[in-house]
Order: sequence, then structure tokens, then C-alpha cells
Amino acid sequence: MSQKHPIIAVTGSSGANRKTVREAFNELCRIEGLSAAYVQGDGFHRYDRKAMNEVLEREAAEGCDTFSHFQPAANLFDKQEALYRQYGETGTGQRRFYIHNWEEAEAFEDQNLGPGEFSPWEDLPAGSDMMVYEGLHGWAMAPNAELASHVDLKIGVVPVINMEWIQKINRDTNLRGYSEEAVVETILRRMPDYVHYILPQFRRADINFQRVPVVDTSDPIIARDVPTVDESVVVIRFRKPEDFDVDFPCLLRNLDGSWMSRRNTIVVPGGKLAMAMLLILRPIVRRMMERRPMAA
Repeated sequence: MSQKHPIIAVTGSSGANRKTVREAFNELCRIEGLSAAYVQGDGFHRYDRKAMNEVLEREAAEGCDTFSHFQPAANLFDKQEALYRQYGETGTGQRRFYIHNWEEAEAFEDQNLGPGEFSPWEDLPAGSDMMVYEGLHGWAMAPNAELASHVDLKIGVVPVINMEWIQKINRDTNLRGYSEEAVVETILRRMPDYVHYILPQFRRADINFQRVPVVDTSDPIIARDVPTVDESVVVIRFRKPEDFDVDFPCLLRNLDGSWMSRRNTIVVPGGKLAMAMLLILRPIVRRMMERRPMAA
């Protein structure tokens, strides 16, 4: 961990809608006059789309039909840890982007890159106040890397699994051009790795935001619409509230319709998620910034 150059990791599996936390940090930085260096976790995948398809074919021919991006062998965890270490020590490092679709490819049209490819490695923006990682493996355990020890704030974005599937099917069919059958096949193929490499991270999260629908999502395969924010609640669990001086009475006063379900858990209406994130994260990040001069 680094007081001088804090690292915040936002972890959720494919379809978890991590962008909500990104939007909260954008607003927080605007209010506080801070800058964040954002790192896309998919940039640390080992294989681009073409190479991954070749690996999947080879693994299947050898009798393994569960190989996925979720497992350590498909990722560059050693390079991710090197970035964490370098940023924590110097506030610098390198990142790259994985291009999912043609809309994302527009930012790299001068480099003639398309969907399924990586951008070249590039330096993080200079002078950032913190680094925010968004991806599958914010603090994953692996034989060749110990990511968690470098992270100052671990945030899990964990919708209940039926909603996660609905969001992934909706996103990958509408925005990424996959067929519904292909997306469902991917979900099923990844399930063993999801259980072994994604889920264990959430027990170590400092804060988990779990969106729970209040409409019927019993068969996510046939669902055509993602439940709206007003058709859901968000369960927010703090692993150790005392570590962050969480002011639950303040949250209850400012988030209409919220309630405490456990001593470390508050439930808020889905439409209040953005406000809840800002109310929770702003004092935490402010304390991080206050500690930075002492670490200089």
C-alpha cells in the first residue's frame, strides 16, 4: 500500500456494470479538484481475441473446455503487480487498452486498430492523485503475484448472479455483436474459473456494492431487459466499517428509503446508488489525500 500514491481497485466480473463506480469517481474528482489515472483490467489479458480463440481451440482439443480469461494463465498478473508497485512508489507506470468494439476502436483509428486487439503500452497521465483500476482481478491471488498487498481501497461490484448474466447478455449482444447463444456458452464455460478466481476476491473487499432486483429474474436467459435502478435495491457491505469511520446515521439521513440490515450493511434504493457511492467514497478519498503530504 502507498499513502503517497494511493491505489483503488474496482473489481467485478464481466457484466457487473463497473462503470457506475467510474462515474462516481469522475464526479468525486470534479468536486474535490483531483485527478485519477484509470487502468483497464482487460489490458492485462495475455491474449488478444484471435490468439484467445486459438488457445480455446487447442485447450478443447486436449480435453479442457473451461479455459477462460478469468484464470491466472490467461492474464499478465506479474505485469499488473509491477504497475501497482511502480505506481505506489513513484506515481508512474504503464497501461494499455483492450478494444472491445468498433466504437472503442475510434479512439485508435490513427493506429489502424480494431475490435479484439490491444493498444500499445503507454505511460499513465503524469501528476495523478490516485490510480483507479477497473477489471476482473483487482486483488486476485496468483502464484506469481500478490496484488492485494498493493491496494489501498478494494471495491467489489457484485450484482446477484441472475442480474449479472442479464447485464452481460444484454451488453454483449447489443453492444459487442455476439449472438445470445455465444454469450450463454461463454458464461457456462467460465463458471469454474468464476468460482475459483473471481468470487474469492469479494470476501476481501473493503466495500461491496451488490445490486439486487425486486422484479422477477428467475430465468436470466430469456430476460430481454435489464432491471432498471428503480426496480432494484443495492446492498452495501463494509468488511470493517471502523477502518473507514463509516457514518451510518449520516448515510441513513441522506439516503431516503435506506435501512440497516446488519451492523456493517446498509440497503439503499437502486436509484440512490450514485449518491450513496459519493457519500461513502468522498470522505475515504479525502482522508487518503490528507495523508499524502505526511508521506512525502
